Parts: sequence; C-alpha cells; structure tokens
Amino acid sequence: MRTRAKVAMEGEAPVQGRTSDLGANGVSISLADPLLVGQTGVVAFDLLVDGKSVPISARAKALYCIFSSGEFKVGFQFLNLELNAMTAIARYLR
Repeated sequence: MRTRAKVAMEGEAPVQGRTSDLGANGVSISLADPLLVGQTGVVAFDLLVDGKSVPISARAKALYCIFSSGEFKVGFQFLNLELNAMTAIARYLR
C-alpha cells in the first residue's frame, strides 16, 4: 500500500511521507529525515475501503528507523487505535 501520509511527532512540525506497508498493529512510512526510535506522535493517511476513501489518524510510536534507497523507513506501532480506524484497517486487509 503506497499512499501519502502525514506524520506529526510531539514537539515537531508535521512532515509528509508515503506509506509502504500496513498491518493491523502499525504502518511503515518512508520519510526524508530520520526519527528517533521511541518518539510518539500522530500518523495520518487515507485508505481505500470498498471503493471509498477512509481517513485514518492514529497515535503511534516509532519502533524502527532504517535508511534505505535514499529515504528513511520508519515503522510505527499504533497506540490506542480508535474503533472506526481499526475496523477500516481490518476491512482493507481482508
């Protein structure tokens, strides 16, 4: 899944990125600059579920940050995912 994403870590300005992988518990987002492992903030992106765009916004924690192909791939774990977001992600992953 590759779609535009916005990442707003606590105490920092929001940055744009692209999702590269999505699971029930988190998402991987490619960014131009690295993030510190353990940082928390909000990730936001849109999912196409049953032909409709569903906005997902979730608190998340950076679990890893790897430099690859000229960008930083950051793995985020969702924290306290809201029910509507959880449902949309589950439907997308089916």
